[in-house]
Parts: sequence; C-alpha cells; structure tokens
Amino acid sequence: MGKIIINSVKAPTPIGPYSQAVKASGFIFISGQLPVDPITNDLIDGSIEEQTRQVIENIKNILQEAGSSLLDVVKVNIYVDDIDNFSRINSVYAQYFKDECPARCFVEVSKLPKAARIEIELVAIERK
Repeated sequence: MGKIIINSVKAPTPIGPYSQAVKASGFIFISGQLPVDPITNDLIDGSIEEQTRQVIENIKNILQEAGSSLLDVVKVNIYVDDIDNFSRINSVYAQYFKDECPARCFVEVSKLPKAARIEIELVAIERK
C-alpha cells in the first residue's frame, strides 16, 4: 500500500511544499496546523483559547476528509511561543480530548510560521 495525500477545502491551504495530511501504513499524519481561517487563509486574531480552538477545528476537518476523527488520534505534538499558556491551551484541548487521550508532547519554541502562537501536528490511526 502506498501513500494517499489528503487535502480538505475546509482547512487552510498549506503555506509551503507539503500536504495537509498523508495516509500511509494504517496511519494518518497531519502536518502542523496553525490558527488560520480556512476561508481567508489568514491567521486569526483572538485569545490563545480561540486560536487553539481554530487549530483543532482545522485538524478535525482534515481528519474528516481522511475518513477519521479525533477519536482515532494516537499522538499529538503542540508547539507554542509561550509555555505560560499551558493551562489555557489545556482548557480548550480537554474539550476535544476527554477519554482515552492520545500521547502528547507540549513544547515552547522560539518562533512559529506566520508569527503564530500555537501549532499542532498529530498522528491518527486509519479507520478500517
């Protein structure tokens, strides 16, 4: 089985030479998503909670395009520009991941694309 490229019109257009997601060997690999409005492709203004919600909604749409959902997520990497936002981001994250939460990494970085405050990438299992 080869790889299948996934692109959803309900998620932002990639800003570089990459796909929104790739299915391969029973997994779905979601590229890092920023708090970008999928209609305008602009970074949204707003609180870190609003930005986190936008990122997760974009990811939900990509997973849906791939025939999957947040229930199938096994690993999440979160990159932020300020680790002090940990609890604020967690308050939104916990609304989407309630039971059987995926493994996760949460890291502060010096800079993100488009001067974003948060970026999330993840891996999900493909539904059979």
